[in-house]
Amino acid sequence: MNIPNALTILRILTIPVFVICLLYDRHLIALLIFVGAGITDGLDGLIARVYRQKTTIGAYLDPIADKLMLTTAFIVLAVLGIIPSWLTVIVIARDVIILLGILILHLTSHKVEIKPIFLGKASTVLQIVTIAWSLLMPSFIVMKTIFPALIWVTAGLTVLSGLHYIYIGTTYFNEQGG
Repeated sequence: MNIPNALTILRILTIPVFVICLLYDRHLIALLIFVGAGITDGLDGLIARVYRQKTTIGAYLDPIADKLMLTTAFIVLAVLGIIPSWLTVIVIARDVIILLGILILHLTSHKVEIKPIFLGKASTVLQIVTIAWSLLMPSFIVMKTIFPALIWVTAGLTVLSGLHYIYIGTTYFNEQGG
């Protein structure tokens, strides 16, 4: 067990606390946990690179921890009626489609090199901003005026990135004799 992996496991262990805070209307504490998860995500990657502590388990756990936090946040915020349920469906559906594509390529003996694309990174950033924005809204009512636009931009970019990943996957599959 090294420090980067311990930070990743800590991120996963904070998810139930994050949910409990949301359920009891402790949005600012939930936001601090969410921001803390983001900071430890960057920190564990930095430590792993600088001190050459990259591990196979860390390579799997890190993105799982990130997706667990994002997915949990979207689900709970949708259940609480803070964000639209349809946005949660779009965000989760995109990730499921990407995972299914990777699984299909793997099962058909295609070498899969996972490389995030700009649109994918941009949509993830917008998803994070949307969650943070929704957690800040109860404290800053003025933020509610911009929130609908943020929801639509997040949805649009998430769909666009999903379509781009599908295009990349099908192109790769066809070029490899799928």
